[in-house]
Amino acid sequence: MNLKLRVWRQKDASKAGKIEEYEAKNINPHMSFLEMLDVVNEGLAQNGVEPIAFDSDCREGICGMCSLVINGIPHGPDRGTATCQLHMRKFKDGDTITIEPWRAKAFPVVKDLVTDRSAFDRIIQAGGFVSVNTGCAPEANAIPIGKHLADPAMDAAACIGCGACVAACKNASAMLFVAAKVSHLALLPQGQVEKAARVQKMVAAMDREQFGNCTNQFECEAACPKEISVSFISKMNQEYLKAFKGDIL
Repeated sequence: MNLKLRVWRQKDASKAGKIEEYEAKNINPHMSFLEMLDVVNEGLAQNGVEPIAFDSDCREGICGMCSLVINGIPHGPDRGTATCQLHMRKFKDGDTITIEPWRAKAFPVVKDLVTDRSAFDRIIQAGGFVSVNTGCAPEANAIPIGKHLADPAMDAAACIGCGACVAACKNASAMLFVAAKVSHLALLPQGQVEKAARVQKMVAAMDREQFGNCTNQFECEAACPKEISVSFISKMNQEYLKAFKGDIL
């Protein structure tokens, strides 16, 4: 496959960026998208051109580092797939592919396609603690948890914190991310100790980071590589209202 790449290049957050064009030649359709970028970078380095900076780590769809907007879609055209799991066979020979970083005030560009997503870390840190016994591993059935609670808790815990929900939202809202983190702990007995304080602190931290508001258009769910349901936003809102009511009482 031979492709034309239109890539966002930006030295750092203080400098203006621009789209630059590169050729991706002889690309194996079985390569992942990041492997394709590796091949392009090898060619750039050989020609004395600074390689394209992009984030990656596990390359297994687990870590959430591969934050690329591909042809206007976070993580690209394959639904329920992180960029590192996207294969070049999803494109056609001769295609032009535009690659950009996440676009959000809370995610400033570090360089090229790399953005600073430490805002998510600060939101999680604001969430407080959970109650878990230390020492030897507890017996699996020591804390019975009904399937009706365990299943949605695991679904929410699948969030990898990549930020695709923010990148997809026209308001750069982090509601789906925060809702997933709040909900999976709120559903489990280990998370009950800080349940009310957690949702208040995490929502407050989200607001401090200047993420936008949710307008219920559900772009976040469509872009999420783990297909986290927007129903968790409703769950978080319920937890927030309960916590707020508790403070009044």
